[in-house]
Amino acid sequence: MILGIQKLHELVKEVKLVKNLCDREMNNPEGAGFDLRLGEVYELEGDGFLGVEERDTPKVKSLGKFNPEKINDENYFIFEPGKYYLIKTIEKVNLPTNLSGIIFPRTTMFRSGLGLFNGIVQPGYSGELTFGVCNLGKSNIKVSFGARVVHITFHEVLGEGNQYRGQWQGGRVATDGKETQI
Repeated sequence: MILGIQKLHELVKEVKLVKNLCDREMNNPEGAGFDLRLGEVYELEGDGFLGVEERDTPKVKSLGKFNPEKINDENYFIFEPGKYYLIKTIEKVNLPTNLSGIIFPRTTMFRSGLGLFNGIVQPGYSGELTFGVCNLGKSNIKVSFGARVVHITFHEVLGEGNQYRGQWQGGRVATDGKETQI
């Protein structure tokens, strides 16, 4: 079952379900979930390894970050055609073990040629969210830091889920060398 806005606002107050929501999402949200904003952009560098027991993701290089001190005309990132990026949200989620989150692109993303690579947010996860974005179009796409780029819906887990204990907890973007998977 997808949770509605009234219940989500209660959970924001009671358990800090989502931190750093913009005024729009606190006072006049659409649909059954929250829009999340572009906070950081990274590019991948070098090789990676995803093994059965170990992994070593490619290194990341920060390309830009939301700066509330800058005006909108100076606070943006240009997604170039054919390039793959990792993006991170401004907002942080704090999921109890009876909820999971599902991320969807806002329609203006794919209408602009930007493909989103995402997954489920597991019960018990806490931190910013990271996704892959690829400009599949032929034009540069300028996106302001702080612009709403994804939508998250929250779903009740019947019988309660297990606490997320993965190494991405807290919003980490990449591994720091080879590590054993939990």
